[in-house]
Amino acid sequence: MTSHTPSSKAALRGEPSYVWRAGQVRRLDLMCAAAGERIHGRVLVDGCGVGAYLSHLAPEASTIVGLDIELERTHEAQAKAPKAGLVCGAGEHLPFPDASFDFLLSHEVLEHVQNDAEVIREMVRVLRPGGRLALFCPNRGYPFETHGIYWRGRYHFGNIPLVNWLPRHWRDRLAPHVEVYTSGDLEGLFNGLPVRFVQRTILFGAYDNIIARAPALGRALRAVLQALEYTPLRFFGLSHFWVVEKV
Repeated sequence: MTSHTPSSKAALRGEPSYVWRAGQVRRLDLMCAAAGERIHGRVLVDGCGVGAYLSHLAPEASTIVGLDIELERTHEAQAKAPKAGLVCGAGEHLPFPDASFDFLLSHEVLEHVQNDAEVIREMVRVLRPGGRLALFCPNRGYPFETHGIYWRGRYHFGNIPLVNWLPRHWRDRLAPHVEVYTSGDLEGLFNGLPVRFVQRTILFGAYDNIIARAPALGRALRAVLQALEYTPLRFFGLSHFWVVEKV
């Protein structure tokens, strides 16, 4: 079994992907389609964790860089992706010149940062004109808060129902450690920036954990919920998936 270093900051920063299953494969396919030929250029994975996506994108890129705020994570990512350059840093202050990258991936990271508007500005700044950002982040319409909550001063891990449907003030008191977004929230973060929206949708999960325990039920659930992505009921999906191009 492959070991990993548990994070003491899991509530604040989340836990990276340690497994590679159908859900990760699907998202990799989506981000590669979003990148197009840019995948063969200069690529930045902003918030690379232990390198799950970094290692799969690295063989295609001419140059690839992974950035994470936790030094231990960059060491683990480097072991998985020896070709990549690894940087320990914060998304609010990317240590790269303007117009440095052809493609940028931010996968379930935006919700954990201190200043999401500044992170968005920085990602757009380091993209070359015509470069693209693939952004995944939590959808407020999803019926569960997947990052746990704080209750009476204690952190409770797990999928907590209905938290994200509460009025914002109450929701943020229960989950002050993590942000969640409506489509309008996300659009506001890009206001005034030189971008166009190539794709904006909401995805359901792959439910790999359920499939591992009850294969037939899990596969049926996945098929039904992912089919809803093509209907207005995608409002209840797990994650926003946006493709944004710098103009």
